[in-house]
Amino acid sequence: MSEVAKGDDFGPLPKALPLLPVRDMVVFPFMVVPLLVNRPVSRAAVEAAQAGDRYLFLSAQKDAGLDDPTPRDLHTVGTVGKLLRARAQPDGQWKILVQGLRRARIKRVLEEKPCLVVRPEELVDNVSTSVGPGQIEGLVRAVKDGLRRLDEVGKALPQDVMTVLLGLDEPGALADLVAANLGLKVTEAQTVLAAASDFERMNQVNEILARELEVVAWQQKIQSQAKEEMSRTQREYFLREQLKQIRHELGDFDDKHEEIEDLRRRLAAAELPAEAQKEADKQLRRLEGMNAESAESGVVRTYLDWMADLPWSNQSEDRIDLAKAQAILDADHFGLDQVKDRILEYLGVLKLKGDHKGPILCFVGPPGVGKTSLGRSIARAVGREFVRLSLGGVHDESEVRGHRRTYVGAMPGRIIGGLKQAGTRNPVFMLDELDKLGRDVRGDPAAALLEVLDPEQNSTFRDHYLNLPFDLSRVMWVATANVVDTIPPPLRDRMELIHLPGYDIREKVEIARRYLIPKQKRECGLEEDQLNFSVSAIEAMVDRYTREAGLRGLDRQLAAVARKVARRFAEGRKRAVRIRANDLERFLGPRRHDPERPDDADRVGLATGLAWTEAGGTILHVEATLMPGRPGLTLTGQLGTVMKESAQAALSCARSRGKDFGVDDGSLRDHEIHVHVPHGAIPKDGPSAGITMAAAIISLLTGLPLRRDLAMTGEITLRGRVLPVGGLRQKLLAAARAGIRAVIVPSANEPDLSEVPAALRNELEIHLVRDLDEVVRLALVGYPARAREPGVGTQKSPQVGLA
Repeated sequence: MSEVAKGDDFGPLPKALPLLPVRDMVVFPFMVVPLLVNRPVSRAAVEAAQAGDRYLFLSAQKDAGLDDPTPRDLHTVGTVGKLLRARAQPDGQWKILVQGLRRARIKRVLEEKPCLVVRPEELVDNVSTSVGPGQIEGLVRAVKDGLRRLDEVGKALPQDVMTVLLGLDEPGALADLVAANLGLKVTEAQTVLAAASDFERMNQVNEILARELEVVAWQQKIQSQAKEEMSRTQREYFLREQLKQIRHELGDFDDKHEEIEDLRRRLAAAELPAEAQKEADKQLRRLEGMNAESAESGVVRTYLDWMADLPWSNQSEDRIDLAKAQAILDADHFGLDQVKDRILEYLGVLKLKGDHKGPILCFVGPPGVGKTSLGRSIARAVGREFVRLSLGGVHDESEVRGHRRTYVGAMPGRIIGGLKQAGTRNPVFMLDELDKLGRDVRGDPAAALLEVLDPEQNSTFRDHYLNLPFDLSRVMWVATANVVDTIPPPLRDRMELIHLPGYDIREKVEIARRYLIPKQKRECGLEEDQLNFSVSAIEAMVDRYTREAGLRGLDRQLAAVARKVARRFAEGRKRAVRIRANDLERFLGPRRHDPERPDDADRVGLATGLAWTEAGGTILHVEATLMPGRPGLTLTGQLGTVMKESAQAALSCARSRGKDFGVDDGSLRDHEIHVHVPHGAIPKDGPSAGITMAAAIISLLTGLPLRRDLAMTGEITLRGRVLPVGGLRQKLLAAARAGIRAVIVPSANEPDLSEVPAALRNELEIHLVRDLDEVVRLALVGYPARAREPGVGTQKSPQVGLA
């Protein structure tokens, strides 16, 4: 119960006051209340008040759980108060005493750090012109009468407070003091504080008093009824009867019979299959014969609750409109034309056939390319619920099949849990991060998923907890993965893999303009015209601050810029902000990545290759140098087994066909070849670098430089044949991003060029090759001119060694 201040000798309101956010209570005028202060923003407000005239603006938080509230998280109407005392506690908190003085509202936020500073506007207690003096007097008497009655029924206020309240005749002050001492909830107290007129505040306080009297009357009635039925010698019996009467008056009277009947009604409404209904009836009969306090009855009740909550018969009605589905996919995702076509084909077959016994779609691609959001778009397109199950790190079969009820704390598996969450038996169910499944001695979750995803078996899926067949055949399953290699082969066999390649810089710019920038403006509270990005700024952001196939890094950088711009507007800026490329370092700091660029000259022994990682394509420099020493091949750059074998095969091919390329094999008898791939801290492996290493070695041995504006990818055999590779689209994107003009790719990859955007194909000069002869003819400058004498290349031609 708060104390009552004696008076207000406060003059005009200051133009700026530090704001102290208050949790779980509203401070009224005339109140003197102690507060504990432990948050940095609150301490800063108290320190600002101590440094000034000790006045504060006290405002209640809308959400008491927030530790760092913003102006939007606070009520605009509060109380101007005075800091009477502040004392540090042993635990680091401060205990302060504040006195409420006048009601006021926040007119403007002047500062936000280190504490909120606001300009207050006083709320004057105006008497409504439509209310006569008699009505005001009547309300004052009614409130005082309610206080006396509340005192009579046993809910007494402190005597000194009652004396002050009964002696007050000013409506506004009386309303504030009554509301301050009734222990109201924050929402109720704030409503009283923010009321426009003293009559309205008095009216609200009178209604609260009437409700409080009614509650106290019911409480006394409940106690009276309980006392009539109790034994004077049994205190425990009295407490149980009192609890029963409370529940009866609340309309929540419940005993064991009521609970069982409720379960029976819920199970009947769930429309269980025959086998499940038989098991439910059996468990209900068991529950009826059990002691309600026994542990086993709790297990049975939980089991029946699960059975009643599962969607045995409830399902969504498909609304498959292919034109609408196309519009939804286009609205949610830019590009990905082939992926969208496959999804629409899938939905078209579903519309005609009506079942799901077709292939399960698995979206494969690097992080941030839109795999999960495609699943949400499919759910929107067909009008179904969407459920996502993350399989990353799942290594226990029970996570999928559930635990048997013999174990303490047993629960159903995450498949059944997802269906309960969806509320229908035919949601779009996404198995996310399928490639990150684990396994250990507790079982193999991949093996459990085989039954889930097999259309011939999943109509009778048995969860260990339920131990009943549940029909999963109507669920639309989709999956996602970053890489294919780690997906268990039996699972991979049941899926159709749809690859989502990374986005090129043009697509990223368009996605940023259409989706990411508007989203960040909304999240930072910016108006549409307050922040704009030039195309060159977005391109520079992609090139200098992100290196990824997807969009998450770009989204984070845009968010960083938007936050800094939002701060400027919060500090008072009025003019719109336009971000250009040369502004990025001011907002994001120094560039994080140097642009991938080829060398500045054609050099001997320096070849440019193309690689593919989970983050997308990249260019790869391969350096080779020749030096006197024991014959052999040295490989550095943290190369994997496959790349080492490719380098050895490239050297063997070059030596075996040395006469064709103008290389004297005898010169290698007293020389050592060193092949290095820079960025040695990054592990590298894969079959794509075979022709790149062969070209670097042949260039070294012939003394002919390699074209700096040409990159290549392809595996090589000992006979010089060029074999196909994967990730062609990503590699071509990397080549275009690095300023490469010509690319050598295996002729066997020609069908893959159809997946490359036409604009990218037109930008690059793409050469299709079948063997090493064609590679050498295209890559070496001056070939097929005769090479110099063996070893001369190391003396007279520029070459690249180890830095």
